[in-house]
Amino acid sequence: MKISGRTILQRLYGVTRWGNRLSRARYFRGHGVHSPFVYAIVRQVFMQSKPIAEDSLYASLLEADLPRKRAVQLRNLASHCSYSKVGIDCGCAERDFVVLSAAFPTDQLFAATEEARACGTTLAIVAPYANRERDEVCRQVIDTHRSTTVDNRGYLLVFNNHLPKQHFKL
Repeated sequence: MKISGRTILQRLYGVTRWGNRLSRARYFRGHGVHSPFVYAIVRQVFMQSKPIAEDSLYASLLEADLPRKRAVQLRNLASHCSYSKVGIDCGCAERDFVVLSAAFPTDQLFAATEEARACGTTLAIVAPYANRERDEVCRQVIDTHRSTTVDNRGYLLVFNNHLPKQHFKL
């Protein structure tokens, strides 16, 4: 019997995604983040709706088919962390911050993270859940990485600095 006009399956649509949402709930707006570095990123970068400066980096992020919100966040992250040498889909040599877009080949992601680790470069892997292979490679990156990783649903930040091994799902 349908009381509300919808079947039980229609009312329970989306329940399968609750596990992912509940696992991220403790990090909502920075609550539960015990790293001052990551807390500052959440409050001063992820929660900003406008880019600090609309420059060539912001324009090239938009040209790389990133949504406006993600382009703003990555632009603000580069400014917040004082990254001056930023690249998109390129090698990590002589770069502070590299954004690997959704068009970057999945089979080269792990090699790119190893190169970034050797160079001390911060990576942003865009669309970590785009397909099954990319998801598996990103999980492998998180498991083997020695420093802090931040999963912001739209991209995975892989920091190669002095921070301890931690993983945040925002």
